[in-house]
Amino acid sequence: MGKITVAANSENHCFVFMEVIDTYRHKGLRRELVSVLKAKGITDENVLAAIERIPRHLFFGKDTVFHETYAYEDGAYDIGEGQTISRPHTVARQSELLEIKPGEKVLEIGTGSGYQALVLMLLKTKVYSIERHKILHERTSKFLPEMKEYLVQLIESEKAKPAEPAKRTWKNEPEYWNIKCFYGDGFEGLPMHAPFDKIIITAAIPELPRKLLSQLSVGGKIVLPFGTEKDCDMVRITKHGEGQYSEEVFGKFAFVPMLKGKVS
Repeated sequence: MGKITVAANSENHCFVFMEVIDTYRHKGLRRELVSVLKAKGITDENVLAAIERIPRHLFFGKDTVFHETYAYEDGAYDIGEGQTISRPHTVARQSELLEIKPGEKVLEIGTGSGYQALVLMLLKTKVYSIERHKILHERTSKFLPEMKEYLVQLIESEKAKPAEPAKRTWKNEPEYWNIKCFYGDGFEGLPMHAPFDKIIITAAIPELPRKLLSQLSVGGKIVLPFGTEKDCDMVRITKHGEGQYSEEVFGKFAFVPMLKGKVS
């Protein structure tokens, strides 16, 4: 994973540094990726806009050749600990199926590289993300705040600046809501922070996650790959009341398996 160093108390330093390593070529490759996703049936413009903003090549370390040849292809790649960064199409499809509304609380099971969490954040949600691998949790929880700061400034640079900009706050700028990372067992969820409006599972799960369903608010939705590692149905479950659910299926996908417990 790429290391981004932010100078103390210097937001401009972060932005300038990131502009150097997130080039016009990379941004052009992201536009091409968005076109590919549209051709594959992704229609949510907010999801597509989020993917176009996030520099996916920084999730693969500093191998420039790899950046230029693979990072913006629609493929899944190893990030260590037996985990992968999902295909952009998979990330976009799951995000789209969540039917996100600004201001919602979202629980993500499987932080991984943090790429999916950033997409959710840019959809103006408050993200709670769990990772069972301590190494990935520690690495990604340090990486995400720096990536977030770059994206915040990128969004600000796209806006017309008023004569006296208002002070940015968490409450009045929902697109800047944070991602909170937790080291834990995804099957247990985060009962202390429940209920959640939406839940997303980013690994193949062979059984219905009863504890997670109990942490879903009434009217909420959970999107999960149900089945075995190479044979998953993408399922969306909507909670209509306690013990009352409806289920929809949206095609086949492949994921790494979801396992119980934590890995230190």
